[in-house]
Amino acid sequence: MSTAPDITTVAPRDRAEILAQALPYIRQYHGKTMVIKYGGNAMTDPALQQDFAEDVVLLKLVGINPVVVHGGGPQIETLLKRLGKKGEFIQGMRVTDAETMEVVEWVLAGEVQQDIVGLINQAGGKAVGLTGRDGAMIRARKLRLADQADPAREHDVGQVGDIVGIDPAVVKALQDDQFIPVVSPIGYGEQNESYNINADVVAARLATVLQAEKLLMLTNIRGVLDKSGELLTELTPQRIDELVRDGTISGGMIPKIAGALDAAKSGVNAVHIIDGRVPHALLLEVLGNEPFGTMIKG
Repeated sequence: MSTAPDITTVAPRDRAEILAQALPYIRQYHGKTMVIKYGGNAMTDPALQQDFAEDVVLLKLVGINPVVVHGGGPQIETLLKRLGKKGEFIQGMRVTDAETMEVVEWVLAGEVQQDIVGLINQAGGKAVGLTGRDGAMIRARKLRLADQADPAREHDVGQVGDIVGIDPAVVKALQDDQFIPVVSPIGYGEQNESYNINADVVAARLATVLQAEKLLMLTNIRGVLDKSGELLTELTPQRIDELVRDGTISGGMIPKIAGALDAAKSGVNAVHIIDGRVPHALLLEVLGNEPFGTMIKG
């Protein structure tokens, strides 16, 4: 686990200055909801896991309401390999047959979620794990995935879900009681069947329904990069279309960007894709005044 820096090595005047610089942001976001998509290295590196948990707890303690939505792709892939199954993806979506769906539920709603809940609780917070079934939160149907090259053709990706609707009542109730909701991206259908839903899409839709102040998406890169590897600090819908057409945005980044853009168009005040490999990435974005990652504008 990471070792916290020794604050006694920072001069008292500097400590006061750091806190004073954070004050306007604390005041601005007090009482507001922030949805955080948690994934990538931040989710698998022990030091970054602890940093993330501490950041989430600090945000809650200063009056901000974080809601965590997590993925678990690497953990799902590891268990599938142990079972002799090979993961398959089409246009960034995991093909999910019935057996794979059992693995997804076991990993996301069990192992991964409880690890996150435990880390947040250990850091001094009060986290509660949820899936889309809890409180009838995420209603879903089978995703109809059109081929990018030929929209008339559809791919069958199994029990992958398209969100029909989100009822955030259980999330709001937990927030009101000072809990931190941790959401697994699993929905349910009309016949009580389970659906695996892309975590980026769930985070974006939940942020929209909650009218969140910010949607923060942690990734394994500095943000969205152009073909020369330079960071794009701001993206508009037109620029996103261009980057998809020329292949700069592809694979698993497509649903992430699409969800972020939908949230930005639907009332979420700020949508940021940030580098989860940076220690305390959340605090740097929320309580700092330097541009960090890529901002999506609707």
